Amino acid sequence: MSHARPAARWERVPAAPDGVAEALAAALRPDGSRPGQSPVPPAICRLLAARGIVTVEEAKRFLRPSLEQVEAPETVADLARAADRLAEAVRAREPILVHGDYDVDGICSTTLMTRALRRLGGVVTPFIPDRVKDGYDLGPAGVARAQEIGARVVLTCDCGTTALAPARALRAAGIDLIISDHHLPGPELPEAYALINPRRADCPSGDKDLAAVGVAYKLALAVTRRLGGDEGVVHEMLDLVALATIADVAPLRGENRVFVRLGLKRLADTRNLGLKSLIRAARLDGKPLTAGRVGFTLAPRLNALGRLRLAIRGVELLLAEDEATANAIARECEELNEQRQALDRGYLDEAMRRIDRLDLDATWGLVLDSADWHPGVIGIVASRVVERTGRPAMMIAVQDGVGKGSGRSISAFDLHAALAACGDLLVKHGGHRAAAGLTIEAGRIPAFAERFNAVARERLTADDLVPRLRTDLELPLDEADEAFERALRHLEPFGVGNPGPVLVARGVRLAGAPRRIGTDGVKVALATARGPIDGVGWGLAARAADLRPGTAYDVAYKLDVNEYQGARTLQAVLQDFRPAGA
Repeated sequence: MSHARPAARWERVPAAPDGVAEALAAALRPDGSRPGQSPVPPAICRLLAARGIVTVEEAKRFLRPSLEQVEAPETVADLARAADRLAEAVRAREPILVHGDYDVDGICSTTLMTRALRRLGGVVTPFIPDRVKDGYDLGPAGVARAQEIGARVVLTCDCGTTALAPARALRAAGIDLIISDHHLPGPELPEAYALINPRRADCPSGDKDLAAVGVAYKLALAVTRRLGGDEGVVHEMLDLVALATIADVAPLRGENRVFVRLGLKRLADTRNLGLKSLIRAARLDGKPLTAGRVGFTLAPRLNALGRLRLAIRGVELLLAEDEATANAIARECEELNEQRQALDRGYLDEAMRRIDRLDLDATWGLVLDSADWHPGVIGIVASRVVERTGRPAMMIAVQDGVGKGSGRSISAFDLHAALAACGDLLVKHGGHRAAAGLTIEAGRIPAFAERFNAVARERLTADDLVPRLRTDLELPLDEADEAFERALRHLEPFGVGNPGPVLVARGVRLAGAPRRIGTDGVKVALATARGPIDGVGWGLAARAADLRPGTAYDVAYKLDVNEYQGARTLQAVLQDFRPAGA
């Protein structure tokens, strides 16, 4: 079944003041270039200037990220206190439980802290709860595991900020709790020895957008320095930092940009046996590891462990000391990812069939539930539903009278705040503005659906439901050549906070009839002065009939290189199209 995406409104990024792009072009050279080499192309400088990077110093920091741009770890509230306590525990050989979350960010954060503390001589046990049996966050299972191993310190990674009762239980048991997290705090903070979270209202650190793995990296560095350890051990794990930051869809600006840019370089030549096996299993070995490939190909395979089986297997993969172990778990990731993809397709088709029966003029906030859905997959499906409907969506999997939900939102709607407005109907909830989760008694789902939609109708306007397509630069397809595509790479990594530039070409004509590819894609040859260039539009299959040879179109596209059987060809990845001049 194919559903057309809502028609988008094209919005042009405001142009920079006159002369700014020209001044940047005159002063800048690419990262690693030598005097005499070509400067950064003027079109790239126009893109920088349009995104608010208007001084040479700002542009140099953006184009040449380095660890010198990262704030000292101790600028994060409570991090120094946490590092002192962990260093004390390592020296005294006190058992430490590192408790993570079951997504890629939690898996990588747990791995990073476990490896860093063990290399310093710490007695460390990693733990991640079972998504289905134990649920999200530090809870009774984590408290029980800490007591079982005789832990004197529990360190959370990517969770814990809202774990009020478990924090009290650990304190009553005489166990020091250190929380390292990045999720939005609630009105009350848990009783912890230290709570490291850049989103704390009283945290003085400048960068509030770190993924949990970025917080873990800073904490590991601080502990290593206190114990006189090898900081290189921590820096070497920037490959994990990059993987998790991308997977968690953290904004790729500020310190995250530094971590991902440097981490991708390490990932391409990683020494981590688990990562090597995962890259091979995903058939990415030998290919450039861009943020896109990591986010859409590598990360989902690791995520599949926590979604369909046990996330601790991901930690075992990334801590593996021999190839046989790493290869076996990487194959497990591959098989589970295939299962996850099949579930995605089935759940999405079912969800869209049910949405087709709704009055979308009256339904601005979507809530769908089923006893047949797996709670580990519904978050991905919720993202697809949002893409196809332009509305915030909550998907709830019901088992034994309890619903566990995952939601995704549109830019105009604060999902975390909306769930807070429904808090009296929920057992618990947490997350971010754009993505959040909840637990609810099954009998309260109808009331929640009604309230959620009411909140959406109160806080959104009809205009908010119209998707926006931000376009960066007008560039005729005749000028979109291999040299320009190479120049675009200076702006990578691309993602939230630094999206891949969307270019606009006017009056484009087709060089052949379109054809459908995959389940929802369309492929068409676009005419240029150099000859045809492939245009590929994913999610545009339902609009294939609107593409007719002989008609001129305005095309919004991203420039990319397709690699197939050793051949590299330039292609335009279509974001949208409309009749020329419309």
